[in-house]
Amino acid sequence: MMESRKSSESKTMMTEIVLPNDTNVYGNLMGGRLMYWMDIAAAISAQKHCNAPVVTASVDNISFESPIKLGNTVHIEAHVTRSFHTSMEVHLKVWGEDHIQQYKYKSNEAYYTFVALDSNGRPKPVPQLIPETEEEKKLFDAALRRRQVRLILGGKMKPDDAAELRALFVKD
Repeated sequence: MMESRKSSESKTMMTEIVLPNDTNVYGNLMGGRLMYWMDIAAAISAQKHCNAPVVTASVDNISFESPIKLGNTVHIEAHVTRSFHTSMEVHLKVWGEDHIQQYKYKSNEAYYTFVALDSNGRPKPVPQLIPETEEEKKLFDAALRRRQVRLILGGKMKPDDAAELRALFVKD
């Protein structure tokens, strides 16, 4: 039996500075560069949870709230919110920080899903996750619904089979 892990054990914090090569013509961090950094932070978090190599299985909708400017610092916080059989959902929060003006601002947040791999590159079981804080419990409980949405959108689940989602919309 695999030992369960706490969400806090997977917490990863990554910090980058926005350099000229990272920006668009408006001096803002390019979205693709930010998603690249987010993928790295999320992968590290997932690997910490399962102690195995991981691959990105899906990325949920990413909406950018505030642009991060040239010269600002980017802070990416990631942690596993729930694990399933071979996959893990990772929640990310992203902030920009302007050191000259001395303020932090939220850029965006997202969910990434990773699958753990064995030595043959095949999916392998991952430890179950133990949420501890109220926030972790809230994210853990909602993860099943987010997973069902991903599976439906990916054509891997029929909408009629999404019991968690049906419970939100259909009164039995």
